[in-house]
Order: sequence, then C-alpha cells, then structure tokens
Amino acid sequence: MNTRTIHGWIGALIVAVILPAAAQNFPSRPVRMVVPYPAGGANDIVARLVSPTLIQQLGQQVIVDNRGGGNTLIGSEIVAKSAPNGYTLLVVAAGHAINPALYSKLPYDTARDFVPVAQFGDGAYVFVAHPSAGVSTSAELIALAKSKPGLVSYASSSTGNLTHLAAELFNSLAGIKMLHVPYKGGNPAMADLLGGRVQVFFSTVAVARPHLQAGKIRGLGVTTGKRTPALPNVPTIAESGLPGYAVSGWYGIVAPRGTPKAAIEKLHAAVLVAVRQPDIREKLLGVGVEATEVSSAEFGKLIDADIEKWNKVAKPLNISME
Repeated sequence: MNTRTIHGWIGALIVAVILPAAAQNFPSRPVRMVVPYPAGGANDIVARLVSPTLIQQLGQQVIVDNRGGGNTLIGSEIVAKSAPNGYTLLVVAAGHAINPALYSKLPYDTARDFVPVAQFGDGAYVFVAHPSAGVSTSAELIALAKSKPGLVSYASSSTGNLTHLAAELFNSLAGIKMLHVPYKGGNPAMADLLGGRVQVFFSTVAVARPHLQAGKIRGLGVTTGKRTPALPNVPTIAESGLPGYAVSGWYGIVAPRGTPKAAIEKLHAAVLVAVRQPDIREKLLGVGVEATEVSSAEFGKLIDADIEKWNKVAKPLNISME
C-alpha cells in the first residue's frame, strides 16, 4: 500500500468524523436566508416575520439577503451552488416550482439541487370578478365563459406567474377559454379590474381584500383546498363550481442538496416555533398566508407535485419566459 493511498484514507476518515460533528454543533455562525426578490415583496415580508424567532431558537444571527432579479433565478442559483452546510438557505414561493415549466434550461435543477427544509405557510389566491360580469360563483363564471368563448377576459400580474397559471388551470379543468390580459404587477391588474376593463382576476388576498370588503368586486372563490381565515366568507373554487381545483401560493425554505440532516432538523424545528406564535400567525394572515406545520418531507412532496402540475399546464400552451 503506497503513501498516497494511506493519506487518502486518512483524509476521508477525517471528513467522515468532522462533518457529522459540525452538523451536530450547527449553527456556530450566522445563517443567511436568500430572498430571490427585492425588498418589500411578500417573500421578503414573510422571511422578516419569522427571522427574529429563528435568531432566538438558533442562537445565531439570521441575515435576510435580498437577491432579486431574473425571475428568482439569480438568488436561486447562488444558493444552489453554495456549500451544503445549512448556512445558506433560499426562501421560496410557489414560483420555485413553476420555473421548470417556463425555462428549457435553468442554471440549476429545481428537483435535484435543493432539499426541503420547512414550509412557512399556505397562501390562498382569490378569484375575483367585476360586478358588471354578472357572476357570483365559479359555476356562473364557467357558464358565462362557455356562452362567450374567448370573450371573458382575465388579468394576470405577469405572464408565467401564479396569477396567470392559476387561470389557465381553471380554463383547463372547466373546459373553457378566457382571454389573457397580462399586466406588470398586481396593482395595475386590479386597477383595470376595478375599472371594468377586464372581467376577472386571480389576485393575492392582500391586493383584493380591501376591494372585496368595500363591495367593489366579488369573490368567486379562493384557490386553496380549504377556506382561508384571511377571507372566511369566500368559498373555495372547488365549492363554488369547479371540484378538484386547488392551487396554493405557498412559502418556505430550501437548502442546497447535501445539507446535513441534523442541520435541516434544527432549522425545521426553529421554523415550527415561529409559525406557532399567535402574533406571527396573525401577521402572516395579514398578507394572506395561513401558517402551516408540516414535515420537511411533506413540503418536498408539495414542491414535487407542483412541478408536475405546472409542467402539465404551461407546456401544452407554450408558456415560456425565454
């Protein structure tokens, strides 16, 4: 046996001993949570709501690092290519699972290069209509769209995002075709809905709620599988006319593939403490997010299911961001 082989075995043995020990002592320095959006958006708000509790639970600083741009690709690539040690995390939303359907080639593999850590919450979107459309339920909207193929217009806050694909999934399941009118943001889309220039919109709860409360628009249904406490009087879309429909605008944390299990478990436990606090739950509801308590494995199954779901919606329609 030569010296090089012996040194190689010794090196491997040292790594095998040191890495588990380092994971058990995790964290011993600040943790960075990369938000792949500019400051002030929903992802950023959710990350900053839970970070103080994470600091308390982990005993280290948790730095929220906004790396917006490229439809989340810039921040996501940073994390995908970071050392898998638990010190660099990615705050993700449902768009994380949509991007594989919108790009033929990403700078990372969404399913392969990340491991689920924890889900913060389940974000309902709400399907809203202008009163002039003359509909109050999803069933009535479907009947209207079938009677006027291609003439019922729906707004989206951007091509390829959840407000767009949620409507296309609705089209597919209902067997209808609404006309897509994309905007640059949820507020401009809502402004044109309020003006009656489009008939319907899959809006975030935060944008729609004040107008629903003022009676300026009608809530046809929320997208999630159950009603949301953020809009308790609005039924689900499945209840109001389209059984089987369910879309979640979820939020959570993922880490680079290969992150030690011990680190993931500590991070997951810290997130659970955060989302169980009444004040945090209330603030999350303020932006339309219902706090959830699921395992890392269950969160991973949700991401995988959404990757498959949105591929089936976007690919046949040639929806692309390239």
